[in-house]
Amino acid sequence: MKILLAVFCVLFTTKSTFSQPGKPFVLGVIDEIPSKQLAENRILNIYLPDGYSQNDTVRYPVIYLLDGSADEDFIHIVGLVQFNNFSWINRVPKSIVVGIANVDRRRDFTYPTTLEDDRKRFPTTGQSQKFIAFIENELQPFIEKKYRTTGSKTIIGQSLGGLLATEILFKKPHLFNNYIIISPSLWWDNGSLLHQKPAVLQESFFQQTGIYIGVGKEGLAPSTIPHVMEVDANLLVEKLKTAKNKNLTIHFDYLPNEDHATITHQAVFNALRMLYPVSDK
Repeated sequence: MKILLAVFCVLFTTKSTFSQPGKPFVLGVIDEIPSKQLAENRILNIYLPDGYSQNDTVRYPVIYLLDGSADEDFIHIVGLVQFNNFSWINRVPKSIVVGIANVDRRRDFTYPTTLEDDRKRFPTTGQSQKFIAFIENELQPFIEKKYRTTGSKTIIGQSLGGLLATEILFKKPHLFNNYIIISPSLWWDNGSLLHQKPAVLQESFFQQTGIYIGVGKEGLAPSTIPHVMEVDANLLVEKLKTAKNKNLTIHFDYLPNEDHATITHQAVFNALRMLYPVSDK
């Protein structure tokens, strides 16, 4: 569980950027956590905000990013967080970003399906319960023990990651204060998640929770039984709006100029603006 050496080093040679040509630009650190739940070690890509010091008293919110490998969403999401931290913008609090690198996202982000065709097409799927247990019982305690964190936790998930984030919201809503759900693959198992009774809608759920749901112009999902991504996202929003408590703040964002491949960056930018409105500062 040591922090490894330099991470995400991008070499720049222009004198205007660095005083020494070829000096590495370090974006974060790579950490590793052994997981009993998953029976494997998992790589974490971690961004620490400017001014972070383990010896300081300042603590920071944590943003947990699914699809957090270096060649997936980690670098550009960190850029959005850092951009919104600039003093002349100051839209979101300085935050730690924890990118969870993938091993098998279909395995980790999906619950068991009742459809035989899906089981044949995607034979490793259906282990989300273990991955959620990993987040709750191993990852969050690991981050909270090793880094200077507050109690504020956000999760970002897109596509199958959005399906997992929705499942957590429905079954373990206390795990995060903010949910950024983008183009969720709610078509999985013929949309069965949408028919469940979410814990987040119960009157006994008192945690203040912000929910952003973004979807682009995406059309038919890659499912055996036809599903339209935008329709399923709207059904999710309508279901959440039936909440009997006042602790949920729900934002729906339709982005017709984006599709499944292009939506993440713009949606996260919009989500940060909606979940942290300027008027609340």
